[in-house]
Formats: sequence, structure tokens, C-alpha cells
Amino acid sequence: MKNVQTDSPVGYPVNVARLPQKGMPVLIDADAAQRAALAGAHGLLSVERYRADLLVTKWKRNGIKVSGRVEAEITQACIVTLEPVTASIDEDVEGVFLPEESKLGRQGFNAAGEILLDAEGPDGPETFTGDTIDVGALAEEFFGLGIDPYPRKTGAAAPSAADAEAEPIESEFQKKLRLISKKL
Repeated sequence: MKNVQTDSPVGYPVNVARLPQKGMPVLIDADAAQRAALAGAHGLLSVERYRADLLVTKWKRNGIKVSGRVEAEITQACIVTLEPVTASIDEDVEGVFLPEESKLGRQGFNAAGEILLDAEGPDGPETFTGDTIDVGALAEEFFGLGIDPYPRKTGAAAPSAADAEAEPIESEFQKKLRLISKKL
């Protein structure tokens, strides 16, 4: 088995050349260092819990299917107040991988070499080289998709244009100018 280099804090390389007939269960329960690295990589204040429960099975002739679930408890900064906001992530994980040389991987291409995608259909298979894939990195992708890009603390609201018109904000310079003009 080749060593697979992964940039994922929760990377988990799996040798797919020797998969059992019923598949291989993989459980990733991130430790404190991995959770801190996940928080940094995804711009979070913290990751309190991260768990990926996956099953790696053979798919068709020489493909690999990864399915399961990723669950996490995270803390983000509110986009309005910057106060901490806690959130739960519970995402299904599913991915299909084919060896680079697989003919199945080339299906979906037209004669000009362009790939045809169905926006409403399932994702196409990803390719891999060698006999190892990183299922932890796949789980991290789905973790990232589950993060709210605009977290907002309950009751927090950004000031609107109507608020600005109702109560004009006076700068320190404007206050001093007003006081001076009253004295004149």
C-alpha cells in the first residue's frame, strides 16, 4: 500500500484493493487536536464534537462506494454581533470512486471530450490512482457543506436603511460643530 498524503485533519486512508466482501466500516472520532485543526480549516471558533461513521464497499466491477454519516457540534461567530453561535451538523455522506483507467469513469463524455452533467442528478464518480482512497477527506467535504455560511444569533438583526434614516448618527466632529454654532 502506498502512503497517501492527505491535507485533511481527519484523513483516513483505506486500502481498497483488499476490501472484505461485506465492506469495511470506518469510524472517525476526532480528538482535540483534529477538532482544533478542523475549526481552523473551516473558519470556526471551535469544533466540540466530530464523528464520521462510514462504510466502504465495492461498487460495480472495480469501483468503490463510500456511504455513511458525519455528525458534529460546532461554534461559529454570528455575522451580525460576532458572538458565539452553536450549531449541529448531521449530513449524509456518499461518494463513488473509480480507478483513473476505468471505462465507467469516461461515460458521460461526448465525442468532443466534454462532460455532460445533470444538475438534478447524483454527483459523478471521482477518480483515484493506486489502491488507496482517503475516506476521511470525503467526510470532511460533507462536514464543510453542512456549515451555515451566515450564522446568526437568535434575535440579532443588521441595521436597515430605515433605521439609519430614523436616527441619524452624529460624528464627534458634527457634535463639536453643532456646539460651536450654538455659541455664535
